[in-house]
Amino acid sequence: MAARRALKAVLVDLSGTLHIEDAAVPGAQEALKRLRGASVIVRFVTNTTKESKQDLLERLRKLEFDISENEIFTSLTAARSLLEQKQVRPMLLVDDRALPDFKGIQTSDPNAVVIGLAPEHFHYQILNQAFRLLLDGAPLIAIHKARYYKRKDGLALGPGPFVTALEYATDTKATVVGKPEKTFFLEALRGTGCQPEEAVMIGDDCRDDVGGAQDVGMLGILGNTEHQMKKRLIHLLT
Repeated sequence: MAARRALKAVLVDLSGTLHIEDAAVPGAQEALKRLRGASVIVRFVTNTTKESKQDLLERLRKLEFDISENEIFTSLTAARSLLEQKQVRPMLLVDDRALPDFKGIQTSDPNAVVIGLAPEHFHYQILNQAFRLLLDGAPLIAIHKARYYKRKDGLALGPGPFVTALEYATDTKATVVGKPEKTFFLEALRGTGCQPEEAVMIGDDCRDDVGGAQDVGMLGILGNTEHQMKKRLIHLLT
């Protein structure tokens, strides 16, 4: 592992760390303001596939977070980039609110399957259609494979179990583009001028946030409560 360098960039998870649906995590705004006061580059990274980046930005601004669009890197962005590279026509199993991030992508006569969090689409008929495409040789692209996510009423199944079911049924392996994949973190750091050894990831998921960051050479920190956020930031910035 490369030696740690002076901290230059901080990647911050969004859902579960700064907010849970339409409610801010207590103390998150204050913690972010403190982070803004330090001489570090801040980027926000998320696996959310429930909404487009623009809708996500509006949600965050309503919660009084000072965040600009170019500071957000999403797994939807990473998925679109891969689709453009592969030049495929995807069957998009994503929430309808996420579709604007795929505007301009050809989806008629699909020859690939892209799966994110899409509870309204996770039923037998649709999944069987995806299953048949995969049997015909279509690649399976998972925006991420989170096992679960946080809602106000508790934990809920993420897309991971559905991706795994299709993998098992078709004896294939999905290409994953979101956290905890190394390429996701490297793409998020692109443009900051920072190496992984100069960056830290703060998130609420031990595997996808902390583990993924550590695998690429970053420092990973778990923090999803007011006390944890303040404690971690004070430690980082002093």
